[in-house]
Amino acid sequence: MYVFEQKQNTHGKEDGKMVRHASLFSQLIGLFSRRTFYGLVFRHGSERYSKGFSSWDHFVAMLFCQLAQAKSLREICGGLACCMGKLRHLGLKAAPNKSTLSYANAHRSWQMFRDFFYETLEFCKKTAPARHKFRFKNKLLTLDATTISLCLSLFPWAKFRRTKGAVKLHLLLDHEGYLPTYAYISTGKGHDLSVARTVSLAPGSIIVLDRGYIDYTLFGNWTENGIYFVTRLKDNADYLVLDELQVPKNRNILADQLILLTGYYTQRKCSHLLRRVVVWDKENQRKIALLSNHLDFGATTISAIYKDRWQIELFFKALKQNLKVKTFVGTSENALYVQIWTALIAMLLIKYLQFKAKFGWSLSNLVAFLRWNLFTYRDLWEWIDSPFDTLPIAPGPVQYPLPWRGLGQHLATAKI
Repeated sequence: MYVFEQKQNTHGKEDGKMVRHASLFSQLIGLFSRRTFYGLVFRHGSERYSKGFSSWDHFVAMLFCQLAQAKSLREICGGLACCMGKLRHLGLKAAPNKSTLSYANAHRSWQMFRDFFYETLEFCKKTAPARHKFRFKNKLLTLDATTISLCLSLFPWAKFRRTKGAVKLHLLLDHEGYLPTYAYISTGKGHDLSVARTVSLAPGSIIVLDRGYIDYTLFGNWTENGIYFVTRLKDNADYLVLDELQVPKNRNILADQLILLTGYYTQRKCSHLLRRVVVWDKENQRKIALLSNHLDFGATTISAIYKDRWQIELFFKALKQNLKVKTFVGTSENALYVQIWTALIAMLLIKYLQFKAKFGWSLSNLVAFLRWNLFTYRDLWEWIDSPFDTLPIAPGPVQYPLPWRGLGQHLATAKI
């Protein structure tokens, strides 16, 4: 992925000169590297059985689905067909047919879209803030999952309950820019821990987890490998308090203790010295017991780390409210995966625009304004910084009469 910041020829008045630009959607598409994309196409053999509808056309159509919030195949194909004359800037020869797009969603490899997500991620990391809001230099990550409900009669392969279907989207969120560094889609029946055990973490990292990810074997392995965790302690956990640490004054910390797990099985799985920090949640009027293997941080820092876990919930909320991951344009497993991975790529694109913009965009406003201006002819970087500045209307050409009377003018006057 690369940034195409060269000024393309778009019509607008600037310093008395006419300047031309492509549409905003065309400039957004121009941010993606075609060379990288076609390298993935070759690796996955996505063009092996293609008959006119290329993988690039497929990607552009599904990205349009996300940014324009198209609700069906008809809206995707019709929306692109209405923009004929502008599609050549997108690399499209013609808008796809509904049957063609449906077949591509069902049969073209979703793994290609997954790999393109990770290629896009590597570029977005370069523009993300270099540090998180904490003073320590450790990499801070949050692991969580969200359930996407499905109709079982339409998605019989995604059986979750007796009468319900669902898939789970697992994300590992990096707090430097709040970018998803790892994503995995599983069926609704799969346990969250099965994904947590496969995530590779660098020594020195700090991972924040909810109570549903408690696995003392995993915690023991992380501690032995120099990986720190912060999670909630179960109410029925058995432990022995070895030392009471000093509690900071005028804070929401009620207790700070060094403990050992004493359960028969838990002690075998994790025999390391751990930290128990009890925090008072003023908003909900309750106590929250936190568990961590980091013994050097202050209790307020551990509390703030767990509180920042809420950012992944905000990410899931923004993803579901602003992009198309709750309703799908295809019912096959492959079509659903293609749409979710394209939504994650669109989210990276939106986060990248947020990083580059001087205007204080909220994510929801940026998505809405993009949707309303996808085919507006303005420079992307000028628009992203000053979205409310409208360009002056260029006056049309005026033909003045010649200073002498010619034959044609003489005849015209005679007729009048």
